[in-house]
Amino acid sequence: MDVRVGDILVMKKQHPCGENTFLVLRSGMDFRIRCTGCGREVMVPRAKAEKNIKSIIRKDG
Repeated sequence: MDVRVGDILVMKKQHPCGENTFLVLRSGMDFRIRCTGCGREVMVPRAKAEKNIKSIIRKDG
C-alpha cells in the first residue's frame, strides 16, 4: 500500500474521541499518525494500520 507523509487515512474503526480520520506524520515499518479530532499522536505497526485503512485521501496540489 502506498501511504505517504501528509496523507489522510480514513480508518474502519474510530478513535475514542469519535473521529476516524488520521494524518500521516511518518511512514516506514511503523506509522506515526495524528488524530484529526483531538490531535493525539500514535505509533502503529505498518501491518496493523494497513489492515484497518478504509481509504486514503491525498493532498496533491
